[in-house]
Amino acid sequence: MATDGRYSVKFRRRREGKTNYKKRLLMVKSGKPRLVIRKTLKSIIVQLVEFHETGDKTLVSAIGKELPKFGWKAGIGNLPAAYLTGLLLAKRAKGKVDEAILDIGMQHPSKGGRIFAALNGAMDGGLKINAEKSVFPKPERLSGKHIGEQLPTMFSKSKESIMKGE
Repeated sequence: MATDGRYSVKFRRRREGKTNYKKRLLMVKSGKPRLVIRKTLKSIIVQLVEFHETGDKTLVSAIGKELPKFGWKAGIGNLPAAYLTGLLLAKRAKGKVDEAILDIGMQHPSKGGRIFAALNGAMDGGLKINAEKSVFPKPERLSGKHIGEQLPTMFSKSKESIMKGE
């Protein structure tokens, strides 16, 4: 397999399907912090990461598991929770970072999915990120009308709580 002199072994993270180094290099060259959005099966993680030669430095972070502190009693793996997590990150980043670029890693983007709900929340919170509005979820899905009747009121209360910083 690797006996020929022309064969070169790919980097470990590329072999594992974790990092696309060509895309990463383009993002690093921009000089802007990256808005890193990662989905888990039950939650969502949103971070602002800055490149340093010694290793990336996380400037601000928000995790869906923090939402119950702001009055969110529903699940944390859905669209409204992703939006609120992005909003929480933007609130925490105010004054530190104004502009960022989106980094979704090796995830496959789905129009109207949780990744773009978190991005929408971060943009509504004040971060300047270049994105096309057509990929965002519809407002009725962001508020949770498709999940339950009481969710839109819980969503608006949690959103107000995050914006106040309580």
